[in-house]
Amino acid sequence: MKFKAIIFDLDNTIYSVYSIGDKLFEPLFNLLQNEPDLVDKLESIKKDIMRKPFQKVAAEYQLSETLIKKGLEILKELTVDMRMTTFEDYISTKKIDCDKFLVTVGFTKMQEGKIKNLGIKDDFNEIYIIDPQKNNKTKKEVFADIMESHQYQPNDLIVVGDDQNSEIQAAKELGIKAIMYDKLLFNSHRTDLIRITDYQQLIKFIEDYE
Repeated sequence: MKFKAIIFDLDNTIYSVYSIGDKLFEPLFNLLQNEPDLVDKLESIKKDIMRKPFQKVAAEYQLSETLIKKGLEILKELTVDMRMTTFEDYISTKKIDCDKFLVTVGFTKMQEGKIKNLGIKDDFNEIYIIDPQKNNKTKKEVFADIMESHQYQPNDLIVVGDDQNSEIQAAKELGIKAIMYDKLLFNSHRTDLIRITDYQQLIKFIEDYE
């Protein structure tokens, strides 16, 4: 059996957010560090913002509505003007002969800047940016849209990402093969997932599966 398409996540899947996070999120971090109630939580919040959408982090830490509003105003205007590079093994994906899609959640201006600075736009047949400020779409819904518009069956696809509660879960719910890309070794303890740390392993998985 040959897979027809791969759906990739962006953040911490194609590049490391940590490589740009301190600079990119500096205005937001400056806002948060001025909140006395967050002093003990600040470092944890910063780490989570590198891995999850701000809206989810805000809910988990029960940030005030005022703080959330200020944070969103900052984030939607952030531009990505720093030099960025993909993970070194990402180049391996260019060898995979199938359709490729990029599905990412985030603020439109920010995500577009990342894609431009990484120079990866032409690597994908289609790119989807799910901006929570503009619509309520989920990754599961976008994956389903891709399947419908291209007449894929679930077993035609692979979803590759780093977040078990986002793209990995969405893929599972749709019956799509899900592979966790764990380059940063956040999930080395997980034995219940198909987990890779290098894209050469993705190539081998596809070859062995066929």
